[in-house]
Amino acid sequence: MSPRAILAAAWQPALFLALAALPFVPDKTVGLYAQQLTPIFVLALLGLGLNVVVGYTGLLHLGIAAFFGIGAYSVGILTVQTFPFQLAFPVAVLIGVVAAAGLGVATTAPTLRLRGDYLALVTMGFGLIIVFVIRNLENITEGTRGLNPVTPKLLPWVADPDLREARLGPGWGRYWYDYPYFYLLCLGLLGGTSLLLRNLERSRLGRAWVAMREDELAASCMGLNPARLKLTAIAIGAAIAGLAGGLYAVAQQTTGGPEAYDFNRSMITLCCVILGGLGNRPGVLLGVFLLVGYDMVLTPVLDTYVQKPDFQNLFPEWMRGKQYLKVSGWRLFIFGAALILMMRFRPAGLLPAERTQHELQPGPAPAAKG
Repeated sequence: MSPRAILAAAWQPALFLALAALPFVPDKTVGLYAQQLTPIFVLALLGLGLNVVVGYTGLLHLGIAAFFGIGAYSVGILTVQTFPFQLAFPVAVLIGVVAAAGLGVATTAPTLRLRGDYLALVTMGFGLIIVFVIRNLENITEGTRGLNPVTPKLLPWVADPDLREARLGPGWGRYWYDYPYFYLLCLGLLGGTSLLLRNLERSRLGRAWVAMREDELAASCMGLNPARLKLTAIAIGAAIAGLAGGLYAVAQQTTGGPEAYDFNRSMITLCCVILGGLGNRPGVLLGVFLLVGYDMVLTPVLDTYVQKPDFQNLFPEWMRGKQYLKVSGWRLFIFGAALILMMRFRPAGLLPAERTQHELQPGPAPAAKG
């Protein structure tokens, strides 16, 4: 193997091992930044779920946040003290995954004949309906307040262990859903899901998805069933999104309000997939780490810096303390500008899929005749 091929095959496992080693670094500053990576791992799972639908099968889905919310509220309802269920974490997450996948199939089946913009509008409408339902079922979802605290037991019929004696680094929590135990759990699930999807890409089902994405008519003429392939992709993508939602609720220890699962969440996830590269798992992970990492990690740091007197004194007095000097006030502009630049200079994404990369490379010039 060439050095380039070895590097391409080894960088992902090396990155996961480095992230797994972060909690053991004896530095409080490193621990504080590592804690902020947990929601990024969760949203990376959401991006992988959307990539199954958009990247592998070519279906433009604008309602992935709805399945994210279904997973989060399923875990919340089944684990909070308000309701009598109080199930353990694995059982509640499994129910949330099945509920998201089932609802994804049920809502997609009547729209299988739709394509392109029409399918996108239907999925966007479904996402808006889910947000409306969450907001108005206050007796179940607590409306805009959300369910809390979402602190389920780790295993059924077993009391949660007190992990005070197991602390090996600074900032380690007491319960299994604290840092870094839940951090490592989310990282492990992200790595396992990525490995599962890699194997799925190379399977007969993955090749059938790509064939349908490239030409649905030709794929159906070759004996493939487009309806079944679409439903399978939606089910798997929605299931991964439901898993991400359940992890998100436990990571935040609350489901949050319905605004956490609105159209903006779907669009930001789609931006991550496009930025990294449609149909390419490493590209999707890179897109999530760049966009969401910028939004959740880098933006607060920059906002803290621009509020310092040394920075504020660089501007006239009438400009100091204004919203337009905060980096967070420009986040949507930066997201939009990044997408425009990507469409102009890297239309296939930062890490395009191998098939897309070969298609974009110019072929050899035809030989002259005569």
